[in-house]
Amino acid sequence: MIQELVCKNRSYRRFHQDSPIDMDTLKELVELARISSSGGNRQPLKYILSCDPETNAVIFDQLTWAAALKDWQGPAEGERPAAYVIVLEDSTIGKAGVDHGIACTNLLLGAVERGLGGCMLGTIKKKELRQALGIVERYEILLVVALGKPKEIVKLEELEPGGDTRYWRDENQVHHVPKRKLEEIIVKEYTSLD
Repeated sequence: MIQELVCKNRSYRRFHQDSPIDMDTLKELVELARISSSGGNRQPLKYILSCDPETNAVIFDQLTWAAALKDWQGPAEGERPAAYVIVLEDSTIGKAGVDHGIACTNLLLGAVERGLGGCMLGTIKKKELRQALGIVERYEILLVVALGKPKEIVKLEELEPGGDTRYWRDENQVHHVPKRKLEEIIVKEYTSLD
């Protein structure tokens, strides 16, 4: 059921690093991104895939993790992602608009369906990543999706009106994510009186 997949599709930041993801799985996930909706059907997204530990280490060093957790610098060795998908915009085709958000959501839903999890990361040392991987200038780096078998529990919390939306971890390292109530986010309702 789609609701169950969406609820399980959280931003996971700690993984069983020793549980590999193979290139065929990455390609299956990118296939879900490929067939996603695209503004004007331009399809400007391109991808770099890595399930290689050495390349993963290079990518990891160019990322910033969980800005709301001020005392946490990211996953420790042994808890890092097993794979990455770098999402690029091909400037010779056009602007991505919101395509990368749609594509990455589909990719991550596919990961959840396979017992994996991931995190979309937008705080990237783009110049350094470009140089380290030899990414040519025609490709703008939009996002990096970290993937692996989740090693943490992520729990949704109902946010009280006026409450703090920042995620947090408890003493057991359970990751809590406050979400606004449905009634708080619906501004107006129009209904037919058939």
